[in-house]
Amino acid sequence: MKKLCLLFFLLCSFVVLAQKEVTGIVKDSEGNPIPGVNIIEKGTSNGTSTDFDGRYKIKINENSSLTFSYVGYNTVTKSTEGNVLNITLSAEGGQNLQEVVVTGTRTAPRSNTTSALPIDVLSSKDLVSTGQATFDKALQYKIPSFNTVQTPVNDATSLLDPYEIRNMGPSRTLILINGKRKNMSSLVYTQTSPGRGETGADISAIPTDAIERVEILRDGASAQYGSDAIAGVMNIILKKNASLGSVTLRSGITSEGDGEMLGISLNNGSTVGEKGFINYTVDFSKVALANRPGRVNADGEIADFGADPAAVNAFLALKPDAGNINGSPETAAAKFLINGGIDINETDQIYYNAAYVYKKVNSFANYRTPYWRPVADMPYLATLFGDGTPASYQGYVPTFEGDLNDYNATIGYKSTKNGWNTDVSLTTGGNTQIYTVSNSQNRSFIDTNGNDSKDPGEDFLYGISTPITFKPGGTSFNHYVGNIDVSKNLTDQFSIGFGSEFRTENFEIFEGDVASYIGNRSGADSFQGNTPENSGKFNRYNLGVYLDLAYDVTKDFLLNGTVRYEDYSDFGSATVWKASTRYKFSDDKVTLRASLSTGFRAPSLHQIYTQKSQSSFVPGQGIVVQGLINNVSSAARASGVPKLDSENSRNFTAGIGLKPNKNFNLTIDYYDIKVKDRIVLGNPITFSPTNTSAFFVNGIDSRTSGIDLVAGYKNLIVGPGKMGFNLSGNYTLKNEIDGPVKNPASVAAVNQSVIDATQEALLFTSRPIFKVIGGAEYEIGKFGFTVNNTLFGPTKFKNAGMSSDLKVEFLTKMVTDLGINFAANDKLTIALNVNNLLNVLPEWKFKAENAAGQAILNDPAQTRAQFNLVTFNGRYSQMTYDGYHFSQLGTMMNLSLNYKF
Repeated sequence: MKKLCLLFFLLCSFVVLAQKEVTGIVKDSEGNPIPGVNIIEKGTSNGTSTDFDGRYKIKINENSSLTFSYVGYNTVTKSTEGNVLNITLSAEGGQNLQEVVVTGTRTAPRSNTTSALPIDVLSSKDLVSTGQATFDKALQYKIPSFNTVQTPVNDATSLLDPYEIRNMGPSRTLILINGKRKNMSSLVYTQTSPGRGETGADISAIPTDAIERVEILRDGASAQYGSDAIAGVMNIILKKNASLGSVTLRSGITSEGDGEMLGISLNNGSTVGEKGFINYTVDFSKVALANRPGRVNADGEIADFGADPAAVNAFLALKPDAGNINGSPETAAAKFLINGGIDINETDQIYYNAAYVYKKVNSFANYRTPYWRPVADMPYLATLFGDGTPASYQGYVPTFEGDLNDYNATIGYKSTKNGWNTDVSLTTGGNTQIYTVSNSQNRSFIDTNGNDSKDPGEDFLYGISTPITFKPGGTSFNHYVGNIDVSKNLTDQFSIGFGSEFRTENFEIFEGDVASYIGNRSGADSFQGNTPENSGKFNRYNLGVYLDLAYDVTKDFLLNGTVRYEDYSDFGSATVWKASTRYKFSDDKVTLRASLSTGFRAPSLHQIYTQKSQSSFVPGQGIVVQGLINNVSSAARASGVPKLDSENSRNFTAGIGLKPNKNFNLTIDYYDIKVKDRIVLGNPITFSPTNTSAFFVNGIDSRTSGIDLVAGYKNLIVGPGKMGFNLSGNYTLKNEIDGPVKNPASVAAVNQSVIDATQEALLFTSRPIFKVIGGAEYEIGKFGFTVNNTLFGPTKFKNAGMSSDLKVEFLTKMVTDLGINFAANDKLTIALNVNNLLNVLPEWKFKAENAAGQAILNDPAQTRAQFNLVTFNGRYSQMTYDGYHFSQLGTMMNLSLNYKF
């Protein structure tokens, strides 16, 4: 018996001694780690899978082989001669499918075909192929549900354009960088243009060459990520290459000979020690002014300004566009970004990323014509803007200059022990905008008794002594975010994820210099400065916790549920949840998926505390100064304006995915989003003859529904080359106010409404009702050709001041982009992109709402009067004063050289 026990012990010892532990990392052909790869010891059932960072650890017998497999990639089997085995998986068909997505789940990552949620994945190649100068414009021509547009009246909005997913406004899409929340901009859009009352992150500040891929979750995700994720989530994944680098030189010009663009970008990587890496990007660019003014109508000028017809016609004979400058402003930008990490040991890693962007924008206000700002009323103008004689004075055009600084940084620690994945991080980020107004004046006259005076013989505040350059102040926003995220695959079928987020936010309004705001005419002409009482520092904090559970009932049937609780220091708490499911059949060729969730969005500090005077175009009156009061001011209390509360949403999505073979895929998703107590910047309300103010209010409930379609076919052999096709589209079924407008009692008492026809149009019909993107690419030898067609559907406006019997409709238009790539050798690539090849421009027309409207259109004089009202007498003839449905200033030709090293 003792001999048998000894023999058994020796056999066991031999087996133990014959085993070894193998570790390694699995990456794709571009050096990106692949989570979720199945690893099996050949000939056994012993196996494991890679973690979030592509790492694995497994005990196997000596001289065994390991098989590595993952959907969309070629299976690899390798023998294990040592204790470290790193693997590179190549995608089926030789392309990197990038099917693994980390967005939309807090448990284990999944492939794009097995996710229960609709997610778009764009590679860096996809973004570069558009030929667009900035990241946000590249998305415009790749994602149908994503829209952005340049605003026709610049001011502070020239620093960044509003964007949105599914017509929900920029503040309802959460932006992540490597899975961590990016800071919002400090700008809140207050002009009467798309995006009014909203704020969002400055995604145009992110250098395209630093991006590995972008994952866009087209579904409500507040339960997973917190506030601002009502419409969806955009997760920007940064490059991790430690050995590959490239430099890109790019240039461009419009077909009109303006808008010149010149840029240079460097992306490179390096190892740090034996276990670390760093990837960095430096990007410098400058874009010149592109000016597209319209021809101004004299009759409208005479009516608006009460001017002498002879003076108006004489000036317009010299300047048919009334000196106006609008289109695309001059912009210079410097962008710096790093992304890195270091392996402490086999289970622990430190990671980090940081970015800094400086942007300077020069734009212009509306030209102050000599009959608008007459020298007869202000004789000193002849000296300030002429040679001292009245005849030399021809008006002036104030400039608006913006300096933007944007930064973000994250440092974190990841650990994988006993199957538990832990991620602890600290993120900070901020955005500051400082403004300068030049070539302007403070036209306030106040006599010694404090009364309005136009007599230059009396003591006055400014006049000839007015500054011509002003510092009207600016805004700043920053946040600090702490995250703890924990997850584990408890079994082969059941995964758990939980965590917490603490965030503190700070918003500051900088006071302008005294001359920019003082006086009975509100300070600097064109852009009034922030007064001391409207300036200050404001902050809040919140704490959130979440729990996420995923259960693979079978290999085809998935259930996923998430619940989240958030508590804010300034308005209370919210509890939201999400449930999703997916079912596959026909050997994974068909996937059905659906989700139902609730969500919330906290009012931004910008919306709570912004208070200012601003110049706006009022049809029939020209440019007038109006007030914006915040919800916590004494003025708001006196006017019966309530404090802001959070928005609440309910989001339903259902879809089907088809992948009959490795080259073809098709997904169709329906969505329905209801938002309760939606925050809007309302119409100015006249409470009394001396009190007309606009303010933010939880003014409406809304409902938005539509259909997304994404299809693609690749690896089609055509002659000696290979071709691929893509087709995607978004169609809005419903986008409207759901129920009556929620006017405060004080507004209802004066028989007015915070939402009029103009505001409703800006919120719901100012984006294309449909958008379709269809393209093809063909690779042959050293050449690559791409053709992309983007169809923008119609948009509808109810412009301020126009007849209620009419509407403005922008017509359906298609924009065609052409790209040609030539790989001169393994290192040098030359690319030519012609954007808007056919020089398609936005086009709008009046549409009659009824017989009375048709009568207006049958009368050229009445039609011309309506045209004057919506274009500021023709200054904005291409886009109308309130905006247009896509940003095109003509054909744009771009040439780039990329050198790899």
